Amino acid sequence: MASAMTSIAALKDVHTQLKTRMEKTVEDFRANLLSTRTGRASVHMLDQVKVDYYGTDTPISQVAQILTPEPQLIQVKPYEKTMVAPIEKAIRTAGLGFNPMHDGELIRVPVPAMTEERRKETVKHLSAVLEDHKTAIRNIRRDGNDQVKKAAKDKLISADDEKRANEEIQQLTDAEIKRVEELFKAKEKEILTV
Repeated sequence: MASAMTSIAALKDVHTQLKTRMEKTVEDFRANLLSTRTGRASVHMLDQVKVDYYGTDTPISQVAQILTPEPQLIQVKPYEKTMVAPIEKAIRTAGLGFNPMHDGELIRVPVPAMTEERRKETVKHLSAVLEDHKTAIRNIRRDGNDQVKKAAKDKLISADDEKRANEEIQQLTDAEIKRVEELFKAKEKEILTV
């Protein structure tokens, strides 16, 4: 679909900025979904876990190699042996429900099968995360509409241009909200499938 906003000089940047901000919101939601536990081991399950690396909170993936050799196991192999205990502690205290063990070199993180109750809790949590991201997209829409209104008030665009721009912003908003909803539905199905 060709954008009416990009053909209007006063609104070209507004359109680009809105699209970029909405896409970042969708990507953030996708990252949230990747790190969500589904009952099968995934290297992304530890994405949110940070470890103290010489005084800096660092993602585990930057200080260790993360593998999933089996469907119910995550293996973490630190690049430095001194990081084994801090990484194990970070995983244990991250609130993910994991009980890691190590042999001095390798940390094994068994991923327990999810109970029906845990699956429903996870979907409920993701539903709340989905609502937060939909609200963020709507807030971006509001910012865009405000910028269009200001451009019209400052006589940079006509009333027709303002109407078309607002319709286009709404279409963009609807499309991005649909994307996050579809991502959520796919993840919900994955979580609830035993």
